[in-house]
Amino acid sequence: MTPSEIAGFPPTTIREIAGEVSALLKEQGATVSVAETAAGGLISSTLLATPGASGFYRGGVTVYTLESRIAFGGWTEDHIKNYKGPTPEIVAGLAENVRTKLGSTFAISESGTAGPTGGTTRNRTPGYVALAVSSKAGTVTREVETGLGTDREANMVAFATEALKLLRDCLTGRVQAEL
Repeated sequence: MTPSEIAGFPPTTIREIAGEVSALLKEQGATVSVAETAAGGLISSTLLATPGASGFYRGGVTVYTLESRIAFGGWTEDHIKNYKGPTPEIVAGLAENVRTKLGSTFAISESGTAGPTGGTTRNRTPGYVALAVSSKAGTVTREVETGLGTDREANMVAFATEALKLLRDCLTGRVQAEL
């Protein structure tokens, strides 16, 4: 493959925020881990595309399926019984689990409905994503509706971008965790 054939990665919309987040992590001597579902690994791969990522990236999991959430996401029978789709509480738990297991300063987590299909509740509508950033200070959550309808790929990119924006906001002090 030639450089021009792979020039589209990471997607342009993520590249700038990933660079900003990577610079902040390096400046602060902080580390990050990732637990993602609907973004399908875009958060991790975008961070890893940044030169020097080995200095701040601790690892990540794509817990897209129930089986992977049980094996790697810290899920129990109670999570399964009470599951009603992606929520801030679910992503907070995933972020806290991966941060603790990987010993990172921060952990990003997302879960959403990328489409093209979905449900009738807000959190099952294509374009909805719940986000969390966990740190020792606590966990911050955010809900976003992309407005991109049933465009699965566009929603996946938007989910990863919004997750990185939330981490940036935590790194810069724009938002702070409450215990």
